[in-house]
Amino acid sequence: MAKSENANVGKVSKPNVFVRIGMFVRQMFQEISKVVAPSGKELLGWSVAVFIFVVLLMLFITSLDFGLGRLMVTLFG
Repeated sequence: MAKSENANVGKVSKPNVFVRIGMFVRQMFQEISKVVAPSGKELLGWSVAVFIFVVLLMLFITSLDFGLGRLMVTLFG
């Protein structure tokens, strides 16, 4: 009998679905208000860094492709 009494004590009722949706929307707007847009200088710096990284990655993949292609032609004629 003690088990059933303890089971009811540990049970926490959740708010209804509309309250939970409202809470989600409220928390979403709170988090969005914390977002800070980068300055023009930061945006330019990160854009250049991403562009350089993509170019280097393209060069690496291209050299692998040509190198392995030449290796296959050499091996299998």
